[in-house]
Amino acid sequence: MTIAARAKDKPQKAVTGSTVYPILLMIGICHMLNDTLQAVIPAMFPILERSMGLTFTQLGLIAFTLNMVSSVMQPAIGWYTDKKPMPYALPIALFSSAVGIFGLAFAPSFATILLCVVFIGLGSAIFHPEGSRVANMAAGPRRGLAQSIYQVGGNTGQAFAPLIAALMLVPLGQTGVAWFTIVGMIAVGFLLYISRWYAGKLQTIRAQAKTAHAKVARSAIHRKSALTALGIIVFLIFARSWYVNAISNFYAFYAIEQYGVTIKESQTYIFLFLILGAVGTFLGGPLADRFGKKNVILASLLASFPFALILPFAGPVLAYVFLGLIGII
Repeated sequence: MTIAARAKDKPQKAVTGSTVYPILLMIGICHMLNDTLQAVIPAMFPILERSMGLTFTQLGLIAFTLNMVSSVMQPAIGWYTDKKPMPYALPIALFSSAVGIFGLAFAPSFATILLCVVFIGLGSAIFHPEGSRVANMAAGPRRGLAQSIYQVGGNTGQAFAPLIAALMLVPLGQTGVAWFTIVGMIAVGFLLYISRWYAGKLQTIRAQAKTAHAKVARSAIHRKSALTALGIIVFLIFARSWYVNAISNFYAFYAIEQYGVTIKESQTYIFLFLILGAVGTFLGGPLADRFGKKNVILASLLASFPFALILPFAGPVLAYVFLGLIGII
């Protein structure tokens, strides 16, 4: 009995041991680089609209393709890698995104742009489940903080996109995107190191998965409540992402038309919204550890609601204030 108890405790100790900060930092940086590549696409919309004469419908199809491939495929990939973890899928994912970015720089037509976007979306879909697994493995007892570090990397990458558009894509045009192939290859280098660390922990992951599966199998009530909670979370993420993507993809056009700003100036609104979103993401983890995840989720949704209603009626200066508040909340 004692031997069995010790054997059972071993995997749990390995999983909940000390926090591996170097791995957390690296996976956060890789998440930043991955989401930078993905966010370059909506940042290019004003440039593509002018240089290639694309309509809002075509731009919407580009955004739809990116989000459908990168988001809808994630659960399928996560389900598969839960059964068969694939450490070296991480560098392959970023290599796929780098190929898509390079092709995007020289895409001659709308159809070619869609094909390149598929490569970028596929890379992102593969990266996120495995990247989240790495963050969880390295978290130790600091799961809220670890998830914040991982997520803030992604949000920061998204926030860089408007600066990229303003400082590089406006003067260089579509071909300037080719420089971001270097970003993808840097991420591949980091992920090769992380994958080796991840591969060394596979036995621990498998032990953890078996333990979790056994606990769920013994409790039908736990399984039902977990599925209900998951359904609610997916709905909230859907609603939140709809709103966030609407601002990220199209608020620049609104600012250009309503406020008479240039493409370069319009990107400052998006940058402020996204960079303060990254700050809020970092704060959210420790706050959730302290005050409870449900309380922080509810507060973030309810507190941002009035500012979202007022935003369309704000002037060019107040829009910065409201976008910043919505982002950080």
